[in-house]
Amino acid sequence: MIIYGKNINMRTVEIEDAKFICDMRQNENKTKYLSKVSGTIDTQKEWIKDYKIRENKKKEFYFILESKDKEKLGAVRMYDFRDGSFCWGSWLIKENAPKTTAIESALQIYEFGFYNLGFAKSHFEVRKGNDKVIAFHKRFGAKIIEENDIGCFFNYQKKDYEIIKEKYRRYL
Repeated sequence: MIIYGKNINMRTVEIEDAKFICDMRQNENKTKYLSKVSGTIDTQKEWIKDYKIRENKKKEFYFILESKDKEKLGAVRMYDFRDGSFCWGSWLIKENAPKTTAIESALQIYEFGFYNLGFAKSHFEVRKGNDKVIAFHKRFGAKIIEENDIGCFFNYQKKDYEIIKEKYRRYL
């Protein structure tokens, strides 16, 4: 599956993406605020095989972010589908990716989640200290509903997205 955007596309992960994902997940600068992973390219391939079963059941989606010329720019997941809400995270973008990659990928996630999958809201966690990402989500209109020592827990309503997407329409 491919979601076509203005400057980037998001396509579902394939087994051949295991090395790219491992490289991204082992970049300590990029994963400082993500849960730690261990393993090899082979264990990542096995994880992807299991994931593809969940994808086929529409229980989870894992995307590779790509430029229009198919350069891999990052990855993002959608999971924990419950009560009319989806979670998204594991959002990694390469250092040399175009500056619009973050905003375009977030818009594509919300477009897919709200309009293709029919969810009414999104829920997600951002680790404390990840100030740029917390500010990003607040600018989009997401609201912190709870905090603990580790993270900020956000909710984001489709109705709030519909207001803010007008501001960012040029990225769609």
